[in-house]
Formats: sequence, structure tokens, C-alpha cells
Amino acid sequence: MNITHASFVTIPVADPDRALRFYRDVLGFEVTADLQVPPGRWLQVAPEGAQTVFTLAGPGMGWGSGGVPRKGGAEPGSARGIMLVTTDVDADCARLTAAGIPVQGPDELPWGRMASFTDPDGNGLMLLTEKEGF
Repeated sequence: MNITHASFVTIPVADPDRALRFYRDVLGFEVTADLQVPPGRWLQVAPEGAQTVFTLAGPGMGWGSGGVPRKGGAEPGSARGIMLVTTDVDADCARLTAAGIPVQGPDELPWGRMASFTDPDGNGLMLLTEKEGF
């Protein structure tokens, strides 16, 4: 196998504009693509400099053969376990709380400090400041 990284992770959302405001304005992600393609809007965001981007898939957006967008897709809020690595989980939790986002943690774990929260659709995200040497 010669896999080097994940290209994108699909996050199913009910309202792409609301999701964009959350990922761009609250989490600070950059918009890497915002296009109209059949059957809908192709919207991608990512932390600055990231190799993996997040596709905010609105209603009806799914994937056909060859990676071509098609009608269908996952239920908004069904994504879980998306881990975002941060240099300061405590500061990021404070920023989320100030923006009105409920946060669980952060908790000290063997691999670092970790917290969890959800986006406006209920997709599960986690923040992790990795413990050095882990």
C-alpha cells in the first residue's frame, strides 16, 4: 500500500451556509472550494495548511462511482469521532464556550488533553492537544 493521507472527510449537514459559518467563523477553517456542481453545492473547508479537507455535504449530496457527486448522502449529524489536533485545547475550548458551543472537557488522558463538542447539525468533533512523545 502506498497511501499517504486522506484527501477529504465528508460531514453531512442540513444547511451548508450555517455549517460554513460554524466551520469558518467559529473554528477558523479556510474555504478551499465553494462550487455549484450537479446535483448541488461542493463546499470544502480546512484548517490552514491541512492536507485533509472537510466536505460539508448538504441535503442530497453523495458520491457515485469514480468520486462523482450524486443524489443521496448521509443523514446530517451522523458523523462521529472527527479528531482535530490543536496546540492549545484549553484556549480552543474557551473560544468555543464563548461562542455558545457546549464543550465536554477537556480531560487529561494518557495521550493528551481532549475535549468534545458538536457542530450545529450534531456531528461529533473532538479537540486534542497531544502529549509529547505519544
